[in-house]
Amino acid sequence: MESPNIPIAIDPDTGIWTTNGLPMIYMPRHFFVNAHLSAETALTEETYSHHLYAAGHKSAWVWCEKESQAHRFTGLDVFRHYIQSISQRGWGKFTVMALDESSGAADISLKHSVFVEHCGTNGGRNLCYMYSGWFAGALEWVGQATSHCYSLNSYEALCAGNGAEQCLFKIRPR
Repeated sequence: MESPNIPIAIDPDTGIWTTNGLPMIYMPRHFFVNAHLSAETALTEETYSHHLYAAGHKSAWVWCEKESQAHRFTGLDVFRHYIQSISQRGWGKFTVMALDESSGAADISLKHSVFVEHCGTNGGRNLCYMYSGWFAGALEWVGQATSHCYSLNSYEALCAGNGAEQCLFKIRPR
């Protein structure tokens, strides 16, 4: 993968980083993953994953709206840009394996997830559930923008942290 083409502006007065007008945070991977695992332990995986799904869904929706305006992308081009962007920001290498524009159903693979890279491949459970809400939120934004009105559910079907070759997310109509 080539170096990302991500414009970063740093406000000289506040030190706040922005990309296309959205505030950003740059931090070491271990810091984020350790905080994530600590929150999971405190809340339980079930509770934490439910809240992450909703937060990720909302955040992906907002990101797609802002990026659509910033780059004048429409429809599935916004989703493809989203997948490319998260792949270039260190979360892992995401690939759209299948996508049905009429229903919003999709399969997305993930290699080199931050969670698997940190925790290893023998975790005995799926580690990358945090991304699930991202895909449903981004694709539901596409559906709204293209008058398809998708209602989707997304889940991690396979995880490299649980011994699979790669992570696989399934996004399906509710």
